[in-house]
Amino acid sequence: MKFGSIPIATAEGAVLAHATTAGERRFRKAHKLSADDVSLLKAAGISEVVAAVLASEDLSEDAAAEKIAESMIHHNVEAKPAATGRVNLHAQAAGIFTVDAAMIDAINAVDPTITIATLAQHAPVEKGQMVATVKIIPFAVASALVDAVARICAGGEIFTVNAYQPVRVGVIQTVLPGIKPSVLDKTLRVTEARLARSGGRLTAERRTPHEVGAVAEAAASLARDNDMVVIFGASAMSDFGDVVPAAIEKAGGTVIRAGMPVDPGNLLVLGTLAGKRVIGAPGCARSPKENGFDWVLDRLIAGLDVTAKDIAGMGVGGLLMEIPTRPQPREPLPARTELRVDIVLLAAGRSSRMGGPNKLLALFDGKPLVRRSAERALGSKASGTIVVTGHQRERVRTALSGLDVTFAHNPDFAEGLSSSLKAGVARVASDAAGAMIMLGDMPGVSSADLDRLIDAFRKSEGRSVVRASHEGKRGNPVLLPRSLFAAIAHLEGDTGARHLVEAEGLDVVDVEIGKAASVDVDTREALEGAGGVLQD
Repeated sequence: MKFGSIPIATAEGAVLAHATTAGERRFRKAHKLSADDVSLLKAAGISEVVAAVLASEDLSEDAAAEKIAESMIHHNVEAKPAATGRVNLHAQAAGIFTVDAAMIDAINAVDPTITIATLAQHAPVEKGQMVATVKIIPFAVASALVDAVARICAGGEIFTVNAYQPVRVGVIQTVLPGIKPSVLDKTLRVTEARLARSGGRLTAERRTPHEVGAVAEAAASLARDNDMVVIFGASAMSDFGDVVPAAIEKAGGTVIRAGMPVDPGNLLVLGTLAGKRVIGAPGCARSPKENGFDWVLDRLIAGLDVTAKDIAGMGVGGLLMEIPTRPQPREPLPARTELRVDIVLLAAGRSSRMGGPNKLLALFDGKPLVRRSAERALGSKASGTIVVTGHQRERVRTALSGLDVTFAHNPDFAEGLSSSLKAGVARVASDAAGAMIMLGDMPGVSSADLDRLIDAFRKSEGRSVVRASHEGKRGNPVLLPRSLFAAIAHLEGDTGARHLVEAEGLDVVDVEIGKAASVDVDTREALEGAGGVLQD
């Protein structure tokens, strides 16, 4: 193939490198010029074009991509028609993607003009999802190169989607004094959802004492009628001879591997019993967040074998996002009784329901509401106060003049609550165990109320969400542990942290502070009823 500027007189059959206009006619990039096209271009005064001229031994980009895709051997994968030198391949079923990495590397080493990209090994896929793409870089390639790739593809199956199978799963949950039934119930719901996404179903549950004999008996019973048994221990495995691995062996099974290099998920146990797989689930599997349990469970449900060597090879890429509910986080909070808490005071809103005036500048006892709120934050046990500004930024800052607060401006305040939440939490001190989210328009919240929330948070060792309440109904402020900060950074739209609290499954401590927890001043009537006087 020759590429470059060529005279229009010899351009018939050439492939345009760039979109070109001739009068009212526009030719797209990669258009193959006909004799009529050349005449139009000449009439428009175009004397040369940048184009590719194919030699007799060349294949066009689409033809080359199609030939390569057709030469591939795969399973549960469908190739789409070629376009712009590309053939996309999509999953025909939900399952786990496996690929011959050596074959992919060999294809990509043939010549830079021919490329293939795929999903990662063992990636979970949905039906219809793209799993690979063949792309020809130039407008044409030598047929000899395409033939070389086709010979590599003939060497065996290049990739497959291992479809999920409708396996039946029995669950055992061991019980110790102090474990809440609500935790066990939630674990069942999370497990059912995890199985549903991959085609399995939970058929039975046994709740037993956290003892080797009781667990062994339940495991043997469930293995008879199910394809797989999952054991959730009330206490995490602390030794390879602990209750779960010991119970598998007592029931006549074999422990394949105890412990895995995936975090969260280190304490997983994998075994066999009566020809069925048994998984001792790590504690993080009680959360819907991705963890090492998912990696093993999904592969087994897709009909793939998982060996001790497979688990040992999961370390690269095995450092996953921290799960807030873990009893032992990777980086424990500072060992001190008075954990640091910063207050994030949200003062960026537009007061749209007021019809014009900024409610945060309304006077309460002669003082702007936002200043009143900031002073109460500063008068609490909190270590620092961050004020998030947005609408009428300078007026709000002026109202807070002289106060020892940190300002975090949110230029995207019009996009909704999440943008202000992210801006504020991003400024929280690095050694803070939590952030109290305080609304600027709640005139009844006192420093003493804030202290009660902070005391409850410290009592929980910084692991719980602490929420103000009124007569049993949730309200504000809300104190969020640091474990939620990473998830807050991904919030979008007019959304606060409420759904995160529900989704993460953290313990929630409600602290009754009275009517102040539910009184905000969104409307003119509410503000005036609370004793405020609107300014301009």
